[in-house]
Amino acid sequence: MNKLLKKILVLAGAMVLALSLAAPAFAASAPAGGEPAAQAEAEEGSTIGLKAIAAGIAVGVAAAGGAVGMGLATAKSTESIARQPEAEGKVRTTLMLGLVFIETAIIYALLVVILIIFVL
Repeated sequence: MNKLLKKILVLAGAMVLALSLAAPAFAASAPAGGEPAAQAEAEEGSTIGLKAIAAGIAVGVAAAGGAVGMGLATAKSTESIARQPEAEGKVRTTLMLGLVFIETAIIYALLVVILIIFVL
């Protein structure tokens, strides 16, 4: 029963997240009449806000995922060093390599967010 409840909550959370991210697609468009320059400014202003929201969500998810991954890696390496102290050097080397890969993924997410803000 507990596993089923967890699955339902995860599915509901994913659906809420997907619907909240899809909300701008259902927004009403601007009226057809009016000055083209004013419409361009209005569209640019609305996209800046959407870019900020997308950037915040992307960096937040990347940082949260990286933090969880780093915490789990550190916990498991500490457990393995406690079980086999003679393998400390190899475990520490592998841990550092894994942490570098996790941090690289977070930095790539930051670069994508910078591209979203300044290029798109």
